[in-house]
Amino acid sequence: MAEISSRKSPVIVITGTPGTGKSTHAQLLAEESPIPLKHINVGDLVKEKGLHDGFDEEWQSYSVDEDKVLDELEPLASEGGIILDWHTCDIFPERWADLVVVLRCDHTQLWDRLEKRGYPLKKIQENNEAEIMNVVIDEARSSYAEEIVVELKSEGTEDLESNVSRIVQWIQAWRKDRGFTDQEM
Repeated sequence: MAEISSRKSPVIVITGTPGTGKSTHAQLLAEESPIPLKHINVGDLVKEKGLHDGFDEEWQSYSVDEDKVLDELEPLASEGGIILDWHTCDIFPERWADLVVVLRCDHTQLWDRLEKRGYPLKKIQENNEAEIMNVVIDEARSSYAEEIVVELKSEGTEDLESNVSRIVQWIQAWRKDRGFTDQEM
């Protein structure tokens, strides 16, 4: 745990069912954060760095090699100052995460969002069912300490702005608790 306390910047995991607004939240947070944070879209990283075992035609997604993903992210997580944006979170070691944000969205709105993305019906149904059955929030709660898991509604611009503002306040408190000022990097 010593490595965590020495980090000057947190590791924030933003997770949720596909279509809940993870990337939008992470991008806005990176822009509005009082300290530099790097947004890492793990799905994009998997594609760019070939951290997969091929493409699954039926599900229209890559078969992720979790070991390769973790090896790629370990040095960045040790240093801190990153936002990990992915539809799952239990892959990330507990020691990495300082805050786990689980975004939630009404399933009818989620269905519309996924349809607009052109997802196959089977994938829309599976993701909708995952949202209804609380799959991601349950995964987060069983993988991380209760006090670092936050569930936030993500159904519109007002939610987005409010959520990012809350996370910015959390970053300021996290740094203050560790004796850092906003001037320190």
